[in-house]
Amino acid sequence: MIRRPVVAGQFYPQTEASLRKMLSGLIDVSSEKQDATGVIMPHAGYVYSGYVAGLTISKVMLKKTVIILGTNHTSAGERFSIMTEGKWATPLGEVKIDVEIAESILKESALLKKDTLAHMYEHSIEVELPFIQYLESDIKIVPIVISQGSLAEYQKLAEEIAAGFKKVGRSGLFMASTDMTHYESEEIAKQKDRLAIDAILAMDEERLFNTVGQKDISMCGIAPTCTLISLCKKLGATKSGLVKYQTSGDTSGDYSSVVGYAGMIIW
Repeated sequence: MIRRPVVAGQFYPQTEASLRKMLSGLIDVSSEKQDATGVIMPHAGYVYSGYVAGLTISKVMLKKTVIILGTNHTSAGERFSIMTEGKWATPLGEVKIDVEIAESILKESALLKKDTLAHMYEHSIEVELPFIQYLESDIKIVPIVISQGSLAEYQKLAEEIAAGFKKVGRSGLFMASTDMTHYESEEIAKQKDRLAIDAILAMDEERLFNTVGQKDISMCGIAPTCTLISLCKKLGATKSGLVKYQTSGDTSGDYSSVVGYAGMIIW
């Protein structure tokens, strides 16, 4: 099957020419690249979060396959959902799913279910695709949508994904798609998001999970981010760094109610 874009013309330009032009202003192809295990990217409309996303992906050495962990805004489909075959379309063309890696991950996982419904109208993976397509036209993906759950579930899922990935014996880049605090003043958003970012910098998914809950941080991708930290550690990563943080207020000029965006790299 081909998963058609659902937010083209809303979150990002609908035509290839317009999208390429926009991405050319967001991505620095000459930037020094980090050989990363994982990357954290925002997924809002490009006018708001595109600068953070573009700057972040510019600093990452892309692999032939990107395993993208998205969140579930729609509540549709399975709680832990993977697509193992087919293609995803964007105005820049079609991206094939890496069947070998996807099937290996599914085989090792008790939590993941083969499912398309969770992916059909979910934007958190879709909006990341043009950034990687712009840099690498023949790249493949493994799309995984992770719904809200317990920390123990995220850690178990991370273990399963890492085990399935290792069995294939090929390289890949893992990506978690998340925005940070939603619809609070910029002052409050920055305070809350700093706590979450510090937990990620410490490579501590338990601290992140507890901080988000205790401080009421409306970080929509807590599930994929906790999973990413845990699985990157299982793959040998020990460090993380913040590339860029900003809020929607930097674009809109309205600092009374903002959404926060962070771009981070794990290696």
